[in-house]
Amino acid sequence: MADRAVVYDLKGLNCPLPVLKAKKRLAGMQPGSRLWLETTDPLAVIDIPVFCSESGHQLIETAAMSGGHRFLVERGKQQS
Repeated sequence: MADRAVVYDLKGLNCPLPVLKAKKRLAGMQPGSRLWLETTDPLAVIDIPVFCSESGHQLIETAAMSGGHRFLVERGKQQS
C-alpha cells in the first residue's frame, strides 16, 4: 500500500545527490518495498524516472508538492 511507504526527505539536495542517496536507501530495502522520495531539485523530475528505469525499480507515482516533487518508488527484484 502506498500509505505504508516510508518517506525519504531529500529536499535541499541537488543533482546527483537525490539519486545517489535513493540508490543507497533502496539497496537496503526488500524487493517490493515502497519509498517516497521528496525532492526540491528541479532536475529530479528527469533523474528519478531515469534512475528507476535503469535500476529495475518501478516508479509508481509522481506528484508535485510545495517547492518540489514526490516520487513513489517500488524496489525492484534486482540489486540496484
